[in-house]
Amino acid sequence: MSWLDFNDVASPALSMPPRCDAQQLKMQLLERLPDALSHLFPNGKVRGAQFFIGDLQGNPGKSLVVELAGPKMGVWIDFETNESGDVLSLWAAVKGLDAQGQFPELKRSITHWLGNTDTVDGRHEQRQVERGKSAPVMDDLGPYTAKWDYLNANRELIACVYRYDPPSGKEYRPWDARARAWRAPDSRPLYNQPGIAQTDRVVLVEGEKCAQALIDAGICATTAMNGAKAPVGKTDWSPMSGKHVVIWPDCDRPGWEYAESVAPACVKAGATSVAILVPSPDKPEKWDAADAIAEGFDMEGFVTHGERRIIKATPHRLPSYTLGELLDDDAPVPPDLIAPRVLTPAGTLVFGGAPKVGKSDFLLAWLTHMAAGASFLGMTPARPLRVFYLQAEVQYHYLRERVKALRLPSHRMVEARKNFVATPQLRLVLDEGGLAQVIPAITNAFGPEGPDIIAIDPIRNLFDGGEAGGENDNGAMLFFLSQRVERLRQTVNPNAGIILAHHTRKLGKRQLEEDPFQALAGAGSLRGYYSTGMLLFRPDEANSVRQMYFELRNGAHIPPKYVDKLEGEWREVSSSERLVMKDYGERLDAERRRKRDNILQILFEEAAKGKCYTANQFAESFEGVAGLGANRTINERLSVLATKGYIKFFRNPEDYGLPAVGRSKFGYMCVEGMALLGGPTSAGADEDVLAGAAVRPTHYKCPKTGSLLPVENPEIWVYHEELAP
Repeated sequence: MSWLDFNDVASPALSMPPRCDAQQLKMQLLERLPDALSHLFPNGKVRGAQFFIGDLQGNPGKSLVVELAGPKMGVWIDFETNESGDVLSLWAAVKGLDAQGQFPELKRSITHWLGNTDTVDGRHEQRQVERGKSAPVMDDLGPYTAKWDYLNANRELIACVYRYDPPSGKEYRPWDARARAWRAPDSRPLYNQPGIAQTDRVVLVEGEKCAQALIDAGICATTAMNGAKAPVGKTDWSPMSGKHVVIWPDCDRPGWEYAESVAPACVKAGATSVAILVPSPDKPEKWDAADAIAEGFDMEGFVTHGERRIIKATPHRLPSYTLGELLDDDAPVPPDLIAPRVLTPAGTLVFGGAPKVGKSDFLLAWLTHMAAGASFLGMTPARPLRVFYLQAEVQYHYLRERVKALRLPSHRMVEARKNFVATPQLRLVLDEGGLAQVIPAITNAFGPEGPDIIAIDPIRNLFDGGEAGGENDNGAMLFFLSQRVERLRQTVNPNAGIILAHHTRKLGKRQLEEDPFQALAGAGSLRGYYSTGMLLFRPDEANSVRQMYFELRNGAHIPPKYVDKLEGEWREVSSSERLVMKDYGERLDAERRRKRDNILQILFEEAAKGKCYTANQFAESFEGVAGLGANRTINERLSVLATKGYIKFFRNPEDYGLPAVGRSKFGYMCVEGMALLGGPTSAGADEDVLAGAAVRPTHYKCPKTGSLLPVENPEIWVYHEELAP
């Protein structure tokens, strides 16, 4: 069509003084030519590389044509009136200005429009569309519905992307501002480069809509031009150099494929770290960042703590010091969290033991004492410590029951009440999803300061070894310690001490003597990682005494301790000689218990003379003797001792040559270690070896109902006032 041929039109001269600011105005209009024409002629249409409008008044038609690309970009001609010129003269004609005589007014008009044009996210144009005004069209696609400007770090326009929503579905058209052509630049830029230049963390998403949604929410985001269809090799990834890149893919297969294709490009461009977020499986198909914002999703939490696949981990600076630096550093050593060097700041303590040895009970008592600022079995906190107890075994009601039975110093209780925070039984794995739940819980409990101690009990129930295996595998254990536990610590408080409750294999006598800590599951990785090891071990399953071993990296050797839970409290008891001479020790215990109460001692000594009593017989026989008081007082004391388990009963007197008990409700009384028809070789000495027929109880008084009940095992003496270990 020859009437559209511009070859015969002379290149128009500027109809204004040849001033530098005129040339700059012209260049700025040419960079935004599609937008400028949309502003001047809302009813215009685009076909190919030309813009059509009916006349300078903006009526629909094709008489006035504007070149959109090439050397004559911005040149216009009205074939009805034979008027022509450049883009500045076109603006002047539409605004009714004399381009030469009224240049200051023309300049103000153009700069005012340029200043009001949002060059970052197209919100101005979007408002125009929302108000019902037309926008540039692309062939028959209709008006564009969104526009995004791609700027370099200096905020210079590189390209624009227009979105259209014709009946056939959404389409995108790129505009190369430098080439002034409807195409994508040869080297495709990343979106939001001014924002990328000002931060060290960038969230890479799929498409400008998602990127801008995150930007508006205060999170620096970007996208490659063309989204999931972006040609990775044609994109300039250099702005990612030195950045921590978090890729948020759409929740579908193309989104994940996009993430996996762009991640290596970010690594190659020099990104400090690269990770791909894993959307939760409960999210719908195609769920993306824009959807997350619409539903009020915790975007910052997801970006910071969400489950992710690490493509390139953050490198750590390797610390190194000269001998001189070490010798000259006279700064004090940080105070122990738990002295003496049991747990140091940023230290890791593994507390091991076989199943049912009492680890959780011991740990609960220990941690609450640390929270109270009270010593526990020779271990002393620097101050009342903030403790988060992440436990996965005891349900809420039974955890509450255990806590109520604790024996804490009353003057320390105020501190312990606020400093100790525990979870009821958890059913989660400490993987990315688990960390996303645990970290906010700890932060909510202790705020920005974080806890002094994080205890995990037991690690078996929360273990995540990645793809390496279970907790018995050294590689899996190292993954759990470095990628899960250490990440938890670094997030909530890098100086927090970690206590990990862990199980051991069964210890043999030889291993106990040579190297007890080798019994820890995953011991190779654990021992290379922890700063302190502790073991709780029961040498004799029939005895409640435990041995406690220590292995310290940062302190002097701590000798083994012997501990037991007596009357609801963990206490240090006598040395290993007690365990070697078990039978002798048990007899000494019985002697000591008897001597707490004259009645028990009298019953014991009378049996050695061949005499046993029912309760009434004893009260009548010993009224006013040895300071026991009247008959009624003695009966009341006997009732109390029976309720506590110090006195039990036997109803088989014939086995001992005794007469029948007659009308007695309970039978003959007996005490622990009582022997009939014999006597001590040296009366009253603790070292006595008792002789005679040992009396075994057949019944006991129920402490709850007062009823007479048969004993389950006459060989084991149970005291109801002492809590079972």
